[in-house]
Amino acid sequence: MVKKYLKKIIAQSPQDLQVISACCEGGKIKINEIKYLPENKIFLFLIERISREKKNSKEKVKSVVKFEYIEKSKSKNIDRSKVNSFVELVAIKLFKNNKNFEITLLFSNNGIITLTAEIVEVVLEDQNKIND
Repeated sequence: MVKKYLKKIIAQSPQDLQVISACCEGGKIKINEIKYLPENKIFLFLIERISREKKNSKEKVKSVVKFEYIEKSKSKNIDRSKVNSFVELVAIKLFKNNKNFEITLLFSNNGIITLTAEIVEVVLEDQNKIND
């Protein structure tokens, strides 16, 4: 029996976050699987992404992306009432704004989610592979 290891990437710098952004590019996120927990300062979502780690791979993976130390979250052009619809993640960008960081999630429908954090702490953790 071959043991399959699931990936876990931890980002604590802009360069690390670029790796997570590249892994998640083009991934599909269901609206009701985007959560902000202000009391825990956590923002997370479940994403169905193509495994980009192997060249020309078409393998799909479900992953959780968790952002910690989030002070606030705001969204634009994302209809939270359409709980069963999907958005496609284009990129995750990081900007320094005074003492804080702004992490911007860009979606294909001009949707944007901006997270404000004092430090960068993001984890991409694979949950399972998807069999079509």
